Amino acid sequence: MKKNESSAALDRRSFLTGVAAAGLASIATSAFAQQTDIGEILAAPRRGNWDDQFDARSTTRAKVAGFQPIASPETVSFTESAINTYSQIVSNGGWPSVQPTVKLQLGVVDPSVPAMRKRLMISGDLAETAGLSNSFDTYVDAAVKRFQARHGLPADGVMGQYSLAAMNVPADIRLGQLQTNLERLRKLATEDQGARYVMVNIPAAQIEAVEAGRVAQRHTAIVGKIDRQTPILDSKIQEVILNPYWTAPKSIIQKDIIPLMRKDPTYLTRNKIRLFNEQTREEIAPETVDWNTDDAMKLMFRQDPGKINAMSSTKINFPNPYAVYMHDTPQQGIFNKLMRFDSSGCVRVQNVRDLNVWLLRDTPGWDRQTMEATIKTGVNTPIAVTNPVPLHFVYVSAWSTGDGVVHLRDDIYERDGQAALSIGTNT
Repeated sequence: MKKNESSAALDRRSFLTGVAAAGLASIATSAFAQQTDIGEILAAPRRGNWDDQFDARSTTRAKVAGFQPIASPETVSFTESAINTYSQIVSNGGWPSVQPTVKLQLGVVDPSVPAMRKRLMISGDLAETAGLSNSFDTYVDAAVKRFQARHGLPADGVMGQYSLAAMNVPADIRLGQLQTNLERLRKLATEDQGARYVMVNIPAAQIEAVEAGRVAQRHTAIVGKIDRQTPILDSKIQEVILNPYWTAPKSIIQKDIIPLMRKDPTYLTRNKIRLFNEQTREEIAPETVDWNTDDAMKLMFRQDPGKINAMSSTKINFPNPYAVYMHDTPQQGIFNKLMRFDSSGCVRVQNVRDLNVWLLRDTPGWDRQTMEATIKTGVNTPIAVTNPVPLHFVYVSAWSTGDGVVHLRDDIYERDGQAALSIGTNT
């Protein structure tokens, strides 16, 4: 079992907010400290691979991943079918809770396994022909991995704290979650998203690039913290900047940079962040600022392009009233984390260069080779997107892609109306 998984009493909201401080302390003296995205690095251990594949020989169930966009009439239809199925499950008494006394994983024999088998059968993850023995065999292993993938958890087959918490959410609560999200899905399906569009699903921390009714690319994302939420919005991607400057938002200056400068006066210099008078654009030396006050809030904090830049290779711009954007990051390991709600509202994109190429497809002179060569130069290069691409930030925590595949996520921002779905109480 991974670190912290054995403690059933661990509060997941505390995990999110507290581990950031622990991570900063652990890296303060390392070279990696120069890649700090202004105090937002989490140092949580990896909990498995973000992979929805499993031993197909052990199950006849449908695969979890597919090409169906979340904003489609098909998703609405499949979710309606899922609601009917879950209504029947609730009418039949729901599913049993699983209360193991040992770590449940492949090879374990334990009296709690039959309840888990029954739970997985009812939700459609395990064939009934697998039986109700005490053995956590390859059939159960495949079913657990499928269950984990459907819930956005690392599909490692190990029943850790968060997998167990997701499994023990009652069936009637899940039914209500599907009903709540059906209304959101219907709205998305009736709106004109555009022939080509990008959709960021916040609870799933996932991005879809959609074209001709199919998902052309799917990217793992990092979205806003509980106290710095990523907003719901509709816009159009108009600009891709290679080797961007990063200008710190006022919230990060106040909450992160000023406290860091009080502890380490070399922080700005080490991270190649310069100070400027916002009116005159005159550069200000950090040592001339009184960091024991909030005077620094009047200044502009701008980080030079480069490998340690908070946005690394790319910034994706779109008009919006929230001053948020999408971007790359020098800390690629964060995309492997279990909890990917770690930004100040902006959206970090895994494999962002693939998305760049897709966005710039109709922009003359910007193929993959040219883009990579430009990034190597380190020169700040804004590129206007010839055909601006519609962009939608949405909040959907439950949906179905058919064949009995029901996707469920934590209600990270507590918008579904059920405390049991909140990351703060679902432990």
